[in-house]
Amino acid sequence: MFNLFKQKPKKSAIQDVQRIGGDLDFSTLESYNLLRTNLSFAFPGKAGGKIIGITSPSPSEGKSFTAINLAYSIAKEGKKVLLIDGDMRKPSIAEKLHMSFAPGLSNLLVTMDESYIHQCDMHENLFVLTAGDIPPNPSELIGTETMQNVLSHFAKSYDYLIVDLPPVMEVPDPIIVSKYLDGVALVIMHEHSYRKDIKECVRKLQYANARILGFIYNGYSSNVRSYYKKHTYRHSYKK
Repeated sequence: MFNLFKQKPKKSAIQDVQRIGGDLDFSTLESYNLLRTNLSFAFPGKAGGKIIGITSPSPSEGKSFTAINLAYSIAKEGKKVLLIDGDMRKPSIAEKLHMSFAPGLSNLLVTMDESYIHQCDMHENLFVLTAGDIPPNPSELIGTETMQNVLSHFAKSYDYLIVDLPPVMEVPDPIIVSKYLDGVALVIMHEHSYRKDIKECVRKLQYANARILGFIYNGYSSNVRSYYKKHTYRHSYKK
């Protein structure tokens, strides 16, 4: 296991919901470029698309912004990227990218209609599959053989699949789907993540034989403290 970020970005995209992709400041863009480079070394010689899950121990640690900006950074390098919102409990990719949240992944798993995938305005190489209509049984839906087949199918058409997943400590979804992924990156947030949660998150993923690629240290700033609070997400993840 290694740290995907070997430096602390001076400003994180999580601090300004209007700034993603090309609108990020130079130092943050460079941090995502470093993350992209480190990820490329994690899959030497792998044929086909790489399927990478982005999650966090707890809510509000910036995993969705990380997934978006990582996908953008990879697309900007010339790779074809599919960004998937795999959080079918409290999806946020559609809102952040000003897209319709449905139909999306949940609908595609039922209909297999690939027209639910849309090209993102941020870059011609970036495509997005939003979460879709919120199902009554997200864990069961995401853990099906259909989900595995969908990911395997898209891995043949895209260089990277970036899957935004719910927090590990809240629901079992990321643990369940981890067996279909090539690796999982954990986002932890400065002055927000608890050591005990990180350790338990790693334990759960290791127990499921998930490949943990490393940690992404997010939200470091000398003048911003505790921007998000965990309780804003907890109720939604109790389903």
